[in-house]
Amino acid sequence: MSNSTKYIFVTGGVTSSLGKGIISASLAKLLQARGYSVTIQKLDPYINIDPGTLNPYEHGECYVTDDGAETDLDLGHYERFLNAPTSQANNVTTGRIYQSVIDKERRGEFLGKTVQVIPHITNEIKERIQILGKVGTYDIVITEIGGTVGDIESLPYVETVRQMKWEFDNDCIVVHLTLVPYLSAAGELKTKPTQHSVKQLLELGVQPDVLCCRTEHELDLNLRRKIAQFCNVSMNAVIESRDAETIYDVPILMQVEELDRVVLEKLGLPTKSTPDLKNWKNFLNKLKAPKKEVTIGLIGKYVELKDSYKSISEAFIHGGAANEVKVNVKWIHSQKITAKNAHKELEGLDGILVAPGFGSRGIAGKIETVRYARESKTPFLGICLGMQCAVIEYARNVLGLKEAHTTEIVEDCKVPVIDLMEEQKNISNKGGTMRLGAYKCHLTPGSHVAEAYATEKISERHRHRYEFNNDYLEQFTSNGMNATGTNPDTGLVEVVEIEDHPWFVGAQFHPEYKSTVDNPHPLFVAFVKAVLDNKGKKK
Repeated sequence: MSNSTKYIFVTGGVTSSLGKGIISASLAKLLQARGYSVTIQKLDPYINIDPGTLNPYEHGECYVTDDGAETDLDLGHYERFLNAPTSQANNVTTGRIYQSVIDKERRGEFLGKTVQVIPHITNEIKERIQILGKVGTYDIVITEIGGTVGDIESLPYVETVRQMKWEFDNDCIVVHLTLVPYLSAAGELKTKPTQHSVKQLLELGVQPDVLCCRTEHELDLNLRRKIAQFCNVSMNAVIESRDAETIYDVPILMQVEELDRVVLEKLGLPTKSTPDLKNWKNFLNKLKAPKKEVTIGLIGKYVELKDSYKSISEAFIHGGAANEVKVNVKWIHSQKITAKNAHKELEGLDGILVAPGFGSRGIAGKIETVRYARESKTPFLGICLGMQCAVIEYARNVLGLKEAHTTEIVEDCKVPVIDLMEEQKNISNKGGTMRLGAYKCHLTPGSHVAEAYATEKISERHRHRYEFNNDYLEQFTSNGMNATGTNPDTGLVEVVEIEDHPWFVGAQFHPEYKSTVDNPHPLFVAFVKAVLDNKGKKK
């Protein structure tokens, strides 16, 4: 059976966190740079419908797409590398698969049939994998399968890969990412974990076509030959994936290893031209040879797991490179900040970002941080809850509304400067019910944000239930905090700025989600520039 779209599956063995997402994104980047239209999707084996209700400590950041899907953070990598938006179709979970099949069963679509993993669950997975291909705009769909081969949760996905390789023959290949550990006691690299990992795949009926071997040391010719022989792959399909200085080196390293050429040969596709990575290399040069550096404090309650703020830290890398500045991010737990120690903890920072989040833990520290940034005239960016904390702090300490708060924390608060959105008030389900995805915003001419974007009409992604309470808008604007961004359809306040400050911006939306290598986010570029300029003035 022939298919116009080609499918590449990326699986992982031996251990998690080997970097399937980065390898998938790097391969996609190389294929895109050769002139192919490529997209990537992630199949997640957990039974949650989406990561929206998962604790960031457990799963890292929840990434949001334009169409309002709450997805895995790997989709952020896909967008940052490919500079192309993803959607609901790019992230599928076991929960979503089973929910869909059960809904069909209840509607009577399987009348008389016993509903089973094969064929019903695997057919559903196949459908989801092919949705992007059937749109007709992609030459190649890369599908990353979460987890590790051998996990009980991922068995239906691996079985689906087996079926698709059988059905589509030469239009499907498997890239298997595995580990070649270095044993310092023996002083050598060991291939046995890779052999066992491939053996597990073979037991499930899947022969990998390409092996990407994560390693700290060089894979010499003898090791490559041994891996090829024991794992039944061609020598040129044993790809070395060395630890890199930055994830943005990986496409270049994979190009040197000719991963893209090997993949195209196995798919029967022409190699077209040499990948054009001029912009990418230009970005890498700026990243690795900064002319100056700044230190920006990221204040949040999940700082122990930096993946909780993955898009923010990557947006700083993009914004820094655009300014030819190294951004040193200082991770500070908001629970540590108090009125007494704020000056001591935050002094010396060139800029301050108060991170998004939910719930009461650490919010007092965020509010104290905002106060310090405002009073010390330190350039400030507040995102989502960070913006709301800026509003609360201003209400309390400038407007004199001492009981000002958000009804998220104090439900019957007397001065609810941040309140639950009207359409959220009758919602009882927690999953997928927030204000999610892209919404329009109009910016005030001459404001910091309008200057940053160089336009007055923007669209940004959201993930929140609470909003600025417009009942208090007049009090704020007449006292120096202006709403410089509003939703044209609802009048909701999207951006606030303080007049008497070098650069103080709070955004209800999440600018970090849209920052890519090719298009660093204008707000992060402007923030880093403001931090640099302000640091220069202090000298």
